[in-house]
Amino acid sequence: MTRLAPSPTGALHLGNARTFLINWALARQNGWRIILRIEDLDGPRIKPGAADAAIRTLEWLGLDWDEGPITQSADLTPYAEAMRTLAARAQVFPSALSRKEIEESGSAPHAPGPGSGPGSDAGPAGAESRFAPELRPPLRPIAFDPHAHTDDGGNPAGWRFVTPDRDVPFRDDFAGPQSFNPHRSVGDFVVWTRADQPAYQLAVVVDDHRQGVTRVVRAADLLDSTARQLLLYRALSSTPEPTHTHLPLVIGPDGRRLAKRHGDTRIDHYRDAGVSPQRIVGLLASWCGFGDPGAPGPMTASEFAARLDLATIPRDPIVFSPKDDQWLRQ
Repeated sequence: MTRLAPSPTGALHLGNARTFLINWALARQNGWRIILRIEDLDGPRIKPGAADAAIRTLEWLGLDWDEGPITQSADLTPYAEAMRTLAARAQVFPSALSRKEIEESGSAPHAPGPGSGPGSDAGPAGAESRFAPELRPPLRPIAFDPHAHTDDGGNPAGWRFVTPDRDVPFRDDFAGPQSFNPHRSVGDFVVWTRADQPAYQLAVVVDDHRQGVTRVVRAADLLDSTARQLLLYRALSSTPEPTHTHLPLVIGPDGRRLAKRHGDTRIDHYRDAGVSPQRIVGLLASWCGFGDPGAPGPMTASEFAARLDLATIPRDPIVFSPKDDQWLRQ
């Protein structure tokens, strides 16, 4: 089982579409079932109508699924149950410290934490202040009650996972052997937010386990999140742990992750301009090593699935160039 898991924080762009298309194609090649999951726990960043728009876009490109859509926010009970387990095992604790207070602490120097994901207390650039052990309260089994712990203003405290100081090795089906130490990079990370919702790292682990997801395919910016999620799997005694395939990012000519600064790369934008889904899939196929990248040809999603081979995908990030945009509009 694998999952397509769009987050309705905005419209799907070419980079998102490439990851979803590869995930779907691998599933259809290998007989994996596909679940469609809407990851809508990112609070104020969620945009009305974005979930339905994402579903329409995936269908327009030729993708389908076997179960869903399932929406995370429809039932928070499984996440609260996981938190009760972690709290009873003294593996989480409440903390009312703000990001600024953590950054200003002499014992917790600011450090980059890419891949924090939706629902963390990461800053705008995806960086998270390292939460050092010196900032923990005494660890003990505790009842999980998000309303029993507040800051000085009466706002709910967040809850953090006690991150052990050890390397977490794993093998990625595309990136190869990997090892990260979350204790040193981000420290004790958020699993329940101050907005009284499960954080991304917890929610994705709980959902993947209870929904039977054993194959995770996503972009390389979430590679370091895998170590945190594996720690949660083990803390919750959840098995089996999924296998992972992290794909190189799509970037702009400036070397930065594809974004609005590179123009309007939304799939809906090209569809509204009269571009066919076969032309978009053809461009994505050229990024995956199908033929001459300078002269892609139109292709259906089914044709893409029949030809996809992870071995042909370039190991470096894919650059979306003005020529790509021009070819789509021809």
